[in-house]
Amino acid sequence: MTDLAHIRNFSIVAHIDHGKSTLADRLIQSTNTVADRDMKEQLLDSMDIERERGITIKANTVRIDYTADNGEAYVLNLIDTPGHVDFAYEVSRSMRAVEGSLLVVDSTQGVEAQTLANVYQAIDADHDIVPVLNKIDLPASDCDRVAEQIEDVIGIDATGAIQVSAKTGVGIHETLEAIVAHLPPPTGDRDAPLKAMLVDSWYDAYLGVIVLVRIMDGVLKKGDRVKMMSNGSVHHVDRIGVFKPERADIAELGPGEIGFLTASIKQVRDTRVGDTITHEKKGATEALPGFNPSQPVVFCGLFPVDSAEFEDLRDAIDKLALNDASFSYEMETSAALGFGFRCGFLGLLHLEVVRDRIEREYDIELITTAPSVVYHVYMRDGSQIELHNPADMPDLTIVDHLEEPRIKATILVPDEFLGDVLKLCQDRRGIQLDLTYAGSRAMAVYDLPLNEVVFDFYDRLKSVTKGYASFDYQLTGYREDNLVKMSVLVNEEPVDALSMMVHRDRAEARGRAMVEKLKDLIPRHMFKIPIQAAIGGKVIARETLSAMRKDVTAKCYGGDATRKKKLLEKQKAGKKKMRQFGKVDIPQEAFISALKMDS
Repeated sequence: MTDLAHIRNFSIVAHIDHGKSTLADRLIQSTNTVADRDMKEQLLDSMDIERERGITIKANTVRIDYTADNGEAYVLNLIDTPGHVDFAYEVSRSMRAVEGSLLVVDSTQGVEAQTLANVYQAIDADHDIVPVLNKIDLPASDCDRVAEQIEDVIGIDATGAIQVSAKTGVGIHETLEAIVAHLPPPTGDRDAPLKAMLVDSWYDAYLGVIVLVRIMDGVLKKGDRVKMMSNGSVHHVDRIGVFKPERADIAELGPGEIGFLTASIKQVRDTRVGDTITHEKKGATEALPGFNPSQPVVFCGLFPVDSAEFEDLRDAIDKLALNDASFSYEMETSAALGFGFRCGFLGLLHLEVVRDRIEREYDIELITTAPSVVYHVYMRDGSQIELHNPADMPDLTIVDHLEEPRIKATILVPDEFLGDVLKLCQDRRGIQLDLTYAGSRAMAVYDLPLNEVVFDFYDRLKSVTKGYASFDYQLTGYREDNLVKMSVLVNEEPVDALSMMVHRDRAEARGRAMVEKLKDLIPRHMFKIPIQAAIGGKVIARETLSAMRKDVTAKCYGGDATRKKKLLEKQKAGKKKMRQFGKVDIPQEAFISALKMDS
């Protein structure tokens, strides 16, 4: 049992690549939590894909024992959080479990968009914040300028900011001392009924679901019978422990502590993140304020390239959903692609990560359809439906109007690229809300439609600013706009995987670009193929892919012209018949390339 005054719970927040995971490594290493021989880079990033991309996807925790300069022993519970906008819900949920944050800012780059987003989440959760300037070993480091920027842009006092090089280990001792001195100890009553907040849960093949908890009040012991307050289910606790970062079993968890429990729970769905866990008998009466469940933002279809692998894909998706509660899915069929799943994601990076994991861990080749967002469709009779897939769009005669999701985007960009960024946002139907300066960098705030952003906005933003811009967004709500469904017809057959929702003013340009691209991507057949883009029954763009032809008149030299004519007429009739019964094969690459439009 640890005295409350000697516990510190904190998270590390920062923009992508500012050195959160490396700083966590140094804190673990300098306190001898892990032996040097077991130490590796990004120790807390356990998934292969995290290590490969060098990003954090899941928030991870570790308990560090530290003896301060004053001779007192402290227990530090550290949560390393993701920096990427798609995993912001991971950050928000970690914030509720701790009392303080280390704000890590790269002393060469300064404050970026996600720095702002993550630090505002920490401020919303009433955290005490200790600013840390990282990467001071680099020649481009400028601590004074960045400290001033933190004060100007974020508005927290950075005069005593700790200067650290997480790579070389300079300043790590000062960081540990600052955690003990400046961050508040947790509060909690040991004798009150048990209240434990469920911070995270994931599936382990041997132990069932492992539940990460933060004890607010009361004591949790091995062998207790506990109840989940959201669904009333009761479980018997088998093990209790802490992460050091390996699992270490302990007898009990007291107030203010962060640890895990296992209770032979079969499904991650039974453990809702943000739920309150209490004792079955003499438990708490009121639940803790939970946090909002994560809402899927982007939807797309996942189909196996080989339709025989559909059952394998179903197993893979079921297993992934065990570990990732933010990923939702349902079955769907498509005329062009066969059976597959319509899946919901938190953003494009989340989509890529899930797709990579399925392809890598389960060895299934996938086709992904165009990512789309959820539209609200209002009918003439006053009813409303949610449209996840453009192919399911109801007949326009019964639709009154459509609403699309809008976001508030914050873009930080060096002055010289500002014009290109403003033009890009304007092209994507953006409305400028604010434009301010922090030093030599501009901060543009825009109201943008989400469907223009999920496609390839981030890639375009990075290319027009040579990689210097940083971008963060949050959903603001729905607004009516003039949207239509554009369908693509190949040989007069609609291809449902290529249908998309577009703004009416953009439909023609988008349609023309799509058919021109498909003309280059679809291989020629023995017959002529029309490729059309249409809105309802009206064709707005068309290209014709000419047929491969044999020179039937090659054997006629000289002689009567009617002989040639007769042979050509015969060939023409054959082609017409072929086109009537022929089937057009659209290769997989064509689907994928056609969906990467907007170049």
